[in-house]
Amino acid sequence: MNALIELCYDDWHKGSARFTAQMEINVLIDEDLDGELEISWLQNIVEQALIALDTGSDIELGLVITSQEKMRQLNRSYRGKDEPTDVLAFAMHPAEQLPEADSPPFIAPPDGIRHLGEVIISYPQAAIQAGERQHSVKREIAILIIHGLLHLLGYDHETDEQEYIMSTKEAGVLSHLEKELS
Repeated sequence: MNALIELCYDDWHKGSARFTAQMEINVLIDEDLDGELEISWLQNIVEQALIALDTGSDIELGLVITSQEKMRQLNRSYRGKDEPTDVLAFAMHPAEQLPEADSPPFIAPPDGIRHLGEVIISYPQAAIQAGERQHSVKREIAILIIHGLLHLLGYDHETDEQEYIMSTKEAGVLSHLEKELS
């Protein structure tokens, strides 16, 4: 499902300027998971996370909620790991951001919209993790959305320092979302 969301905020984020942000958040939920999550709730979590991350306006991204087996296939194909995982992020970085890439660079279209990429979440894995962590599946989905968005924005957790920065950002965004998760 596609949705173009226009957000108007007064006194938003430490300032008093009024602005309109346009976010296109394309949500796809596998049909066998239909009814587990509301698209509007997912879009709201993404919007609020992007606002908390101070990404600015005119953003487009995709969010996919899928099965354990499809996630395993993607993980095998793109990361060489033949196992399920909770979240994958496929970022669309302009050519100047990834000069070391072996593949041809992604060229950003000249439409003025920041195309972030796609976050893919395994609903069954989120449910397993929610049980292990003793919180709701919705909370776990929100945590995975935040994690995926941070990857789309260029954050990583390969080193201890990167992991600290990323986990600090995740915690800050999660606290911003608390009212949506209760």
